[in-house]
Amino acid sequence: MVKPDGVTPTFGGTARSLAPGLAAAFGAVVVSLLVHTLLPVVPAMTVAVVLGIAAVNLPGTTALCQGPWRAGLNFAGKHLMRVGIVILGLKLSLGDIMDLGWLSVGLVVAVVLLSFAGTLALGKLFKLDGDTPLLIATGFSICGASAIGAMAAVEGTKHEDTALPVALVTLCGTLAIGVLPLLMTPLGLTPLRFGQWVGAGVHDVGQVVATAQTAGAVALSAAIVIKLTRVLLLAPIVAVTGVIERRRHARSSAHHGGAGSKFPPVIPLFVIGFLLMVALRSTGWLSEGVIETGALLQDIALGAALFGLGSSVRVRELLETGLRATVMALCSWALIAALAFGAVHLMAS
Repeated sequence: MVKPDGVTPTFGGTARSLAPGLAAAFGAVVVSLLVHTLLPVVPAMTVAVVLGIAAVNLPGTTALCQGPWRAGLNFAGKHLMRVGIVILGLKLSLGDIMDLGWLSVGLVVAVVLLSFAGTLALGKLFKLDGDTPLLIATGFSICGASAIGAMAAVEGTKHEDTALPVALVTLCGTLAIGVLPLLMTPLGLTPLRFGQWVGAGVHDVGQVVATAQTAGAVALSAAIVIKLTRVLLLAPIVAVTGVIERRRHARSSAHHGGAGSKFPPVIPLFVIGFLLMVALRSTGWLSEGVIETGALLQDIALGAALFGLGSSVRVRELLETGLRATVMALCSWALIAALAFGAVHLMAS
């Protein structure tokens, strides 16, 4: 790449352009982890998104987000998100998932597929533009912002177009933390069934932990295993979408004489990395210290990425253009909660 003045940028120049934004993102991660430590019910990743949204909308930092921080924030939102997705695989053990039994695994898969299809249908019903319905469906049905980042890579979605889906999955996941525990007693759920409901119906891993821990250790354990089963479906859903996109691009290329078409990857390299980390964790070779270190590195990478994505959300523009998407997301949230509730009762039967 050559700048307009004819000077080719050096590695040092690129690093200097990224440094301010990355420093801001990592600073936000520190604040997010401190808030989570003081208030465990508040997920650190939710705090990171909120800090990013605040940074781009408050007068004192708006100019920084639009100017010297922008390159580093965009880098964090794209590349550190992928790093976080790879490390996320260390949380998954195939043995733990198989211990659920085939019926429970099948019901979780059914919830994911039905909520994915239902959210896509809602997106069409509400006439949302571009990749927004697909990204919301992926994030809500699988694992929040991480899934949105993976699907955006396959679709070739612009960085700024992922901001709205990330904001919505954060909003609805935060609502789940406050609302679902209030429904446990009225719905007659035991701690075990409540944990299963949370694991099957809440979006992000951190949001699942924050919601389920209100009902104790049994609920938390059940929620995490079921949630991670949903996370495992990230790879096949992204792969299927990649195949569909490749065929669509191939048809488009043939229609235009085969020129200038770049096929998206069937499975992005970072999703392959995610699967390798799942396989490594499943071997049982890793010590608890290594797994805990991986969890911390994942929090750092995803926290910085979510701060970067949050810094693309302009509240005024969101209110002007995102109302239909917000209503659609709330409908999807209710749909997934209902599907998950039905699955939990089938597990108990």
